[in-house]
Parts: sequence; C-alpha cells; structure tokens
Amino acid sequence: MDRWGIGDSLLKEAVLAEKAIEPEISAIEKRAAENSLKVLAGFRDAEIGEHHLQGSHGYGYHDSGREALERLFAKIFGGEEAIVRPQLVSGTHALACALFGLLRPGDEVITIPSVPYDTLHPIFGLRSSTGSLPEWKIGVRGVELADVLAGKPVCKPETRVVFIQRSRGYAWKDAIPLGDIETCIKRLKAQSPKLLAVVDNCYGEFVKEREPCDIGADLAAGSLIKNPGGGMALTGAYLVGRSECIRQAAIEMTAPGLGKEIGPTLGLHRSFFLGLYLAPQLVGEAMKTALFASQLFHQLGYEVSPAPKQSRTDIIQGIKFGSREKLLAFAKGIQAAGPLNHKTVPIPAPMTGYEHEVVMAGGTFVQGGSLELSCDAPLRPPYVAYLQGGLSFTHGKLGVLLGAQVLLNAPKAL
Repeated sequence: MDRWGIGDSLLKEAVLAEKAIEPEISAIEKRAAENSLKVLAGFRDAEIGEHHLQGSHGYGYHDSGREALERLFAKIFGGEEAIVRPQLVSGTHALACALFGLLRPGDEVITIPSVPYDTLHPIFGLRSSTGSLPEWKIGVRGVELADVLAGKPVCKPETRVVFIQRSRGYAWKDAIPLGDIETCIKRLKAQSPKLLAVVDNCYGEFVKEREPCDIGADLAAGSLIKNPGGGMALTGAYLVGRSECIRQAAIEMTAPGLGKEIGPTLGLHRSFFLGLYLAPQLVGEAMKTALFASQLFHQLGYEVSPAPKQSRTDIIQGIKFGSREKLLAFAKGIQAAGPLNHKTVPIPAPMTGYEHEVVMAGGTFVQGGSLELSCDAPLRPPYVAYLQGGLSFTHGKLGVLLGAQVLLNAPKAL
C-alpha cells in the first residue's frame, strides 16, 4: 500500500476492522448470492433474449424490449406492473409522478418520516416551489413512525396516500427496517382500507431478500443510477406496484391517453438489463464497504450510523465528523480513490433541490452514480458524511482508508 500513502498504524486498524466484521461479511455474501439467483431466475422465467436488447427511437411504440424489461422488474420487485424508463431522470422524478398521479385536490398525503429527504421538500411544500402538492390543494402532514407502530390513529377521511422513505437520506437516523414498514402499512390500512402506500426504495434494493411490494406497498420507486442499475445504467428510474397505480403514474409521466405506450429506449435498456443482472452482487460489495467504514471509524473514535453490528436496510453509511474541516478532509480522500478525477478537490456548492451547500466526492463513471464509491453531505451541523457504493470491496476499502488518512494528515481537521 506504499503508493497510496496509507500509514502503518492505519493499516493495522484496517486488519483489525476486517477481522471484527468477518461474520457480517459472510452474511452479506450469502444474501447477495440468494438475490443473484432470484434475479437470474427472473431472467429465465421471462425468457429474455438478445432481441430484447435492441432498443427503439422516435415515439417508442411497440418496444418489445422495454415491455420485457418492465415485466422483469415487476416480477423481481413483487409488483403487478412496472415502469422502467430513461425518461424518468431520478428517483425524485419517479416519486413525483407517483404522488401527482395518485393524489387529487382535497386528498391528503402523510409522510414518514415527518421530514423526508431534501430533494422532496419542494414536492411536499416544505420549501417554496411552484407546482407543489399544497398548491394543488392537496394536504401534506408529517407523521412519526413511532406513533404508527404504537397504534395511534393518524388517518383522516381525506388521507389517500402514505409516503414512506426507506433510507436515512441526509439525516442522522436509522433507515426504516422492512419489518417496520410492513407493520406500518398494515396498521394504516386497517385505519383506512382505501389508503395507498408509496415507498421510496432508493438505496434499499437487494439489501434484504424482500422488497416493499412484497410486504404490502402499492407502489415503490427508485433510481437506476443507484442499486438496481448495477453501475451500468447511465440514467433512469423505475416504478413498480399495482397495475392501477402504475397506470396513474404513467399518465403523469407522459400525458393522458399516452401512459406507458410511448417512450423510446434509444439502446439504453441494454445497460438496464445488464445492470439489473449484476445488481445483487454489486450491492453486496457496497454493503461490505459500508460495514468496513463503520467498523474502522468506530475504532478511530467517531460516531457512526449504522453501528458495525447493527442490521442494515440501505447501503448508506453515516460518519459524524462534527466539523466542516474534518468532513471536507474525508471527502478529499474519497475523491482521491476514484478511477476518474482523482486530483480534483471536492468543494461545497449550491445544488438544485437542496437547501444547503452540498459537497460530493467520487470519481464515478456516471454522474451521481451512488452504487459507485462516493460520499456526499450537506454542509450543516453535525457535519455528517454519507458514504455509499463501491463496485468492488477492494476499491471500497481503499477509498475508506484514503479518507481516513487524509483526515489524519490534515492539521486543520484535528
């Protein structure tokens, strides 16, 4: 490791960290193998062939490959139908289509957690924005998960949708376990049988054996440049769930009367098929990287979430640095490990959809590709870095070690 400038003392800590997490690494590898076989079985059952990889242009009518890909996503993720499109440019975009497709003036949506991920704030009217749900006379109300799990009545006659964010987002809190999501959906639907459950599944695909639609969600959404794209998808997002819900979201995505029937794939869905095939194994690599980071920084005296022995339901690892200088030093080390732009120094800057300046690090092949090794953080106390990805555990470990070494070397960070 001489060429990387990592000191002997840190390398000794790394050896101790790897030894400490051996049982958890084995469990991750077993789950990755099971999910890989599930995906492979899906390909075989759907009889995916080379002719499905060709793509379409123009309006994209009668694209058999797109239709096969959407059937495959529906099968793997436990839904009746799916939308998988490059025209959906992010998970936030897919969720907006779902919410605006399902809700009508006079309806209410409740959100769990009560304050969701930053980029969703304009949709819910938590930050001023033209076109928010409240502007269309749709009520928005935050609800605490603990209240639902305690059996408290939270639904009103006008409550139409519960939105549940699975991952931790930019918040120092635990991601929501699938078991809690299942209980939450059951209890809310007992209060209001017509309620629809929409789950933001970003960062959570293939982390466990089940997915949100397997446990009662009516609709789940995510980004293809995160887990399910397997590091191959260049853009895109997906929606999966009940047919009626998918049709309503599709109208919002395109136009009334068009729905899912149009949408050229332009050859991109070859990478969607390949990425999905690879995704379970690569999600496993990302989880091993997150686990290693948790153990190493725990040994170095930092507060981490999840803790090393804690159950995980997304690929994100939070590390609390407590100061701007320490956070930026760590980000510099992650950037230095990237295959691209390794000499670039991450600088905080305003970013569309975020209230605070954000620093992003990662020499990724896909801009914002969060299954590749990267970290990002809003520049606000308590200055938490959110680490994710790592297409190989070897690269992930190197990135974590470089982040730690740059931090140790930076006088202002100490």
